[in-house]
Amino acid sequence: MIQIGLCQIAQSFGYDGITDEQVYEEEIAAALIAEEVGFDIVSMVEHHFEDYAACPDNFVYLAHLAAKTTRIKLMTGAVIVPWNSQPLRVAEKAALLDNLSGGRLVLGLGRGLSRLEYAQTGVAMDESRERFDEATPMILAALETGVMEAHSGKHYTQPRAKIRPRPKTSFKGRTAQVAMSLDSVIEAANLGLKMMQFAYKPLEVHKHEVDTYTAQFLKMHNAAPPIPFFVDFCVCDTNSDRAAETADRHVRGYLVSLMQHYEMMSDHFSKMEGYAEYGEAAKLLAAAGQEAIANDYLAAQTWGTPEQILEKIQTRRDALGDYDLLLCMRFAGTPWEVTEHSIRTFGEQVIPELKRWKTSETIAA
Repeated sequence: MIQIGLCQIAQSFGYDGITDEQVYEEEIAAALIAEEVGFDIVSMVEHHFEDYAACPDNFVYLAHLAAKTTRIKLMTGAVIVPWNSQPLRVAEKAALLDNLSGGRLVLGLGRGLSRLEYAQTGVAMDESRERFDEATPMILAALETGVMEAHSGKHYTQPRAKIRPRPKTSFKGRTAQVAMSLDSVIEAANLGLKMMQFAYKPLEVHKHEVDTYTAQFLKMHNAAPPIPFFVDFCVCDTNSDRAAETADRHVRGYLVSLMQHYEMMSDHFSKMEGYAEYGEAAKLLAAAGQEAIANDYLAAQTWGTPEQILEKIQTRRDALGDYDLLLCMRFAGTPWEVTEHSIRTFGEQVIPELKRWKTSETIAA
């Protein structure tokens, strides 16, 4: 059965005069409504320093939600592994949250894309691939065995350490990786992690990456891989004109914040070890121009009336196969009443239909 989640980014960009406290009041309220109306997961990002997104520790936020909820799964979307000083600390915090939440944690991991965040956390961005690839197997193994074994590598040195409290249950089937470049797609498959992608590329590119992930997963594990997560920016409204107007304003606004935060048209990616694919993308974006980029980005997202949203989801399923869905509904100045209406309308009119659809948990070879 399809999993449907609320993706949260703690954004103050586009909200005039909003305080950081108000940002979190709205995100917490949204999470509680999501549980009420049938969402399966609530996910929170890790981001630092800016109004693009400000959640420096998603474990802390999700632990707070754990005490306020009873059913909904709690997902780090994602922990940026290289920004955390030691893999041991990620494993320990994951195990603690898993116990506090009654085994509801879904551990999402990523390697990060922001030059500013790397600079201010004191980690060399061109080491991100190596650091992620070295640290992540340590974290996954520790969560399965309850022990982080002694390790001496290029970036991390770790004496043998017990994880206390031990994870409540096995994390198999409860792990994911943000995979927006082909090397990350392959690494997610190598590690046996569920692939998580933000929906903005042409469908044929996403299809190629899903196929690459599937082939590599089968090669490494001799088993069918889990269906991917796709992350979309969503406005759900019973009035089609209002939905289109709201999405046009706020999805385009979010794209502005994303382009600024990640410096997506900068040439620095091409000079950075492990980011060559983003360097090529930056050239294509610069050639296309802002208006074309915004039009394509808006068209790629999942918004509209319940009927239009169901049609868009089916169209993507036809192209890519089954997938689980994470939806961001509070972003770029979206008024609280619009966010609440979107969550409730999606929960009441879209989720029941999606749950009736036949959905595989694994990708067919």
